[in-house]
Amino acid sequence: MANLKDIQRQIKSVSNTQKTTRAMKLVSTAKLRRAEGLAKRSRLYAVKMNQVIAEIAGRIKCSKIGGIENRCFTEIENPKMVDIIFVTADKGLCGGFNIQTIKAVKKLIKEYKDKNVKVRLRGIGKKGVEFFKYNEVELFDSVIDLSSKPDKVRSDEFVRTSIEDYKDGKIDGLHIVYNGFKNMMTQELHVRKLLPVDTEQFECTETQKSMLEVEAQDEEHMLDSLVNKYVSFSMYYSLIDSVAAEHSARMQAMETATTNAKEMVKNLNVEFNKARQAAITTELIEIISGVESMK
Repeated sequence: MANLKDIQRQIKSVSNTQKTTRAMKLVSTAKLRRAEGLAKRSRLYAVKMNQVIAEIAGRIKCSKIGGIENRCFTEIENPKMVDIIFVTADKGLCGGFNIQTIKAVKKLIKEYKDKNVKVRLRGIGKKGVEFFKYNEVELFDSVIDLSSKPDKVRSDEFVRTSIEDYKDGKIDGLHIVYNGFKNMMTQELHVRKLLPVDTEQFECTETQKSMLEVEAQDEEHMLDSLVNKYVSFSMYYSLIDSVAAEHSARMQAMETATTNAKEMVKNLNVEFNKARQAAITTELIEIISGVESMK
């Protein structure tokens, strides 16, 4: 039977842990409410952005016999190199939030390597960056403190390299991998191909076919501007969506930890009572035995 003082020490330790996890849950809940509101508003903007780019690019596609000639809208048949950008959290204690993203990135890297396509891995978030560095996976570049504090300017600067390299022909694709917010209890893994833009979604209608032709110079400028805005905001939105999902995952993890700690305290109290009862019984037996021996 364990020593009574040892059990008391364990009860105190677990109780303190329970207080910490409960406090962390409350903090994550408060942060989640703010992040959720921003994520919902940004999602509406992202949907409208996709509709605009689909509408304009669809009209240009329908007005040209050969389709859109811009490289950002052209599927590369034999890609030589692609960029993969992943977003993870800067902190842990959020269940399987980070490892799900890491597994998806590893799977995507393997798929491209099996096709003899080189991968430039670009990381956002301390946990993912540390994982790949520890496993000696080469990172093209990385940034910390952006996934926990999404910033539009820093996000644009980070993704601009991939956009420019794609337009210059240095890379043939751009993917982004992150764990997004679905609801208070669920996160949703996203593996999105940002470049080249998928033109299969652009359907020609009679109205679009009858549109006046766009000057070649204006068309190129328009498409470049659209692509820059589309990819830049997609990058920023992934950060917002990811931080909301992170707080959701941490809230759930801390709730589970608090429940487990409560159960452990309950079991330790039972063990303590049993140990104390055993000690009292032993003392009574010793007293009775002593009295009997004196007779």
